[in-house]
Amino acid sequence: MRFTLLIQSSPHSHQSAATALRFCREVLRQGHQVHRVFFYGDAVLTASHFNAPAVDELQLLQEWQALQQAHDLDLVVCIAAAVRRGVLNAHEAKRYEKTGHNLAEGFELSGLGQLAEAIACSDRVVRFGGSHG
Repeated sequence: MRFTLLIQSSPHSHQSAATALRFCREVLRQGHQVHRVFFYGDAVLTASHFNAPAVDELQLLQEWQALQQAHDLDLVVCIAAAVRRGVLNAHEAKRYEKTGHNLAEGFELSGLGQLAEAIACSDRVVRFGGSHG
């Protein structure tokens, strides 16, 4: 089965961010495919290499990066949500005349078209966080 994961909650304030990581690991362990992991809304903060959680907390950024490398995952960050929250790659930093960039290795900025394509190509889309209404 082919999955797409849509993560919408902040890595710092909601348990669903950690649940998404555990779910992704289990799906892969069972031999399924993860077509794409799409970070949207406050979840884009996951992709900032400036994250510095306490040492006794789950290191979501590093865990996603390790999973991405081990399984060649497509980790996509919504560009509009990212720019609004100050998560920039080198190109966007230059475009907005910022002095630095912080998009972590293994993640890419892209638009909602990537999410639409992933939904069309997947058997299941699982959403973590966000509004329920």
